[in-house]
Amino acid sequence: MSEFIPPAKPIIGDEEREAVDRVLRSGMVAQGPEVAAFEREFSEHFVQGRPVVAVNSGTAGLHLGLLAAGVGPGDEVIVPSFTFAATGNSVALTGATPVFADIEPETFTLDPAAVEASITSKTKGIMPVHLYGHPARMRELEAIAAKHGIALYEDAAQAHGASLDGRPVGTFGAFGMFSLYPTKNMTSGEGGMISAADDEIARTARLLRNQGMERQYENEVIGFNARMTDIHAAIGRVQLTKVDAWTATRQSNAAFLDANLSGVVVPPVLDGAVHVYHQYTIRVADDRDGFVAALKSEHNVGSGVYYPIPNHRLPSLAHFAPGLDLPATETAAREVVSLPVHPSLSGGDLERIVEAVNAVAGAGA
Repeated sequence: MSEFIPPAKPIIGDEEREAVDRVLRSGMVAQGPEVAAFEREFSEHFVQGRPVVAVNSGTAGLHLGLLAAGVGPGDEVIVPSFTFAATGNSVALTGATPVFADIEPETFTLDPAAVEASITSKTKGIMPVHLYGHPARMRELEAIAAKHGIALYEDAAQAHGASLDGRPVGTFGAFGMFSLYPTKNMTSGEGGMISAADDEIARTARLLRNQGMERQYENEVIGFNARMTDIHAAIGRVQLTKVDAWTATRQSNAAFLDANLSGVVVPPVLDGAVHVYHQYTIRVADDRDGFVAALKSEHNVGSGVYYPIPNHRLPSLAHFAPGLDLPATETAAREVVSLPVHPSLSGGDLERIVEAVNAVAGAGA
């Protein structure tokens, strides 16, 4: 059988290794110049010069971003259930209540009508996820937030470089968060980046990431240790020089799959949206799990199922959502399959993926 095609493949090259060696040789491993340089470069590259704050994980970015934006006990934040648990977890960690709303089927992102129906007197904000690299319906969500006088936050963990109407994700909300986990479109090894709407949110996030200090031993608030190391920042700085080319390859790979797959529902792209294809996610209406198994066993093609258990049914978060019915979320959780789209795929790999999907979909028809 042909070699296995993995669903994701982090790319770490000699330049990243050299950058780590440079930091190790410098002796400034934790709080040297690399983090500040990475923040400046990331800000210019992705969020139009907004202030950004580097932290040690995407989850820490969401948590500290929410705290810096004033979210806490007694507040509610509307989030999707169809996403990784970190979204709801981060709200709960502030002492606020995550309120799970349904998604709309095309983009797998928050349904504006479901969001509006979920607003109460306790709603502090709305936190859409730009899932799989496609921007959420920010036009409608901005209008809803303005109408009700509530905030917008952005979970852009998977969406580096995505945009809507020419405006990059991470620039719509009071803050946005980008993950730098190894499988994301770019990585720092582990880490996250908070994009802040103003200097005050950025300053508070900086205090919170560093034990509440801006100057050593002058602790202003009770904080965390959520700092990014210079080692991680050095990796991220190198990846930042490569991510645009990788994104273009992902988009090219996705276009090939769009044009050649049959028997499955391929991911649409909304007018005005730029999709960066962190995942290329199709729908398989009948026996998704059998489809995934056949891809691997018969064709040696890997795939991923994100997220088979919606957040509102997880043991950790279900108590926030007793009796909640989210039909579009449940359907997506039952039907989605993410195919390989990463930049390491060859032309032959793409042809094999198409052949495999079409064969398995055809056999199940």
